[in-house]
Amino acid sequence: MKSLRLLSLALAGVLTACATGGITRVTDPSLPHAVGEGTPVTVSWTDPAQFTEIRYSTNPSLASEGDWVVKLADYVSQSTARAVPAGDKVDVQILDIQRAGQYEWNYGTAHDLRVLRDIYPPRIELRFRHMDANGNVVSEGDRKLADLAYLMGPPPFVASDTLRYEKRMIDQWVRREFVTQR
Repeated sequence: MKSLRLLSLALAGVLTACATGGITRVTDPSLPHAVGEGTPVTVSWTDPAQFTEIRYSTNPSLASEGDWVVKLADYVSQSTARAVPAGDKVDVQILDIQRAGQYEWNYGTAHDLRVLRDIYPPRIELRFRHMDANGNVVSEGDRKLADLAYLMGPPPFVASDTLRYEKRMIDQWVRREFVTQR
């Protein structure tokens, strides 16, 4: 009886996913490849299927689930917009992402779990151009962000945020790159 109930719940979950359009994948070509167009900070990215997060994952299917690229790009846009002076414009292109943690096989379940270990730090590679209100280039370049001690620092914002370590790393970059220029 218990296994029939579990089977019914699993079937209901599958039917719900089908009815709502299924699982969102960052590799879906219909998803946007830029955020913040028409605002002071524009963030674009290349094909997420080429990101290290997916290409070298032990479970590429799970790694590509969700809209984490759009969420990180939105966060870069919002965080940078708060840091630059009014009238300035920043264009950011995300070249590569490796999220904190890695999928590992879990002995007690039928699916992999994302495990956070020191050997799986978050990394983001990006290119940016910062222009002042007159259109003069203030700074530009390629940056490779990494937080090798991401598990040793103070706990990030919200413990339930799956992108908390990446967001903290982005905030550190924004402070170094834009706030210290003032």
